[in-house]
Amino acid sequence: MTRITHSLAAACAALALLGSAVHAQARQERNDPRDRPSAGYRTPHVHFDALHRHNHYYPAPGYDVPSLPWGSISIRFQNSPYFFHSGVWYRPSGARFIVVLPPVGIFIPMLPPAYVTLWIGGVVYYYANGVYYAPAGADGYVVVAPPPGADTAQVAPALPEPVIYPRNGQSAEQTQADRRECDAWALTQPGARADASVLRRAFTACMDGRGYTVR
Repeated sequence: MTRITHSLAAACAALALLGSAVHAQARQERNDPRDRPSAGYRTPHVHFDALHRHNHYYPAPGYDVPSLPWGSISIRFQNSPYFFHSGVWYRPSGARFIVVLPPVGIFIPMLPPAYVTLWIGGVVYYYANGVYYAPAGADGYVVVAPPPGADTAQVAPALPEPVIYPRNGQSAEQTQADRRECDAWALTQPGARADASVLRRAFTACMDGRGYTVR
């Protein structure tokens, strides 16, 4: 009885593994969301962006997908449609969407979830997925050409993503604007470009003075 029981258990385990493999293959064939990386679809065209120690994976330019990720932002630039999601830019290509690099001059209301803060010639820039962004006041951020000195740029210390609570009912747009300005101001404080704790304290103090609680 013991041998029979063990044989049945082994057969059931094999069938379970086979079923898992079949279901995984089926999900991949239909681009199931569970098999998509955070920046886009699971494809053989994913590349690893290690520039400026960014260290994130993205779908490579030129790869096309059947539909946009949920939550993509629609942006028009020079009468052409673009879509932005988690640091990846798309353009329509027939009935599909192709991954592209954005044109210089296009604006986005907020930075991607993952980015690197750079200090170049006394100016703050942000980098993600082959693209450099510069603060653009109330408009958010603008895509810029790689600034001179980008290859030797000083990378600001990385900080955990802060949770910001508006104490005075500030709108999302106002919160984004205040965060941009406090980001830039904090980097000018002594020691902030070398010590993440100094940078975080400066940023928190700036936001607190504008009516926010930072956790």
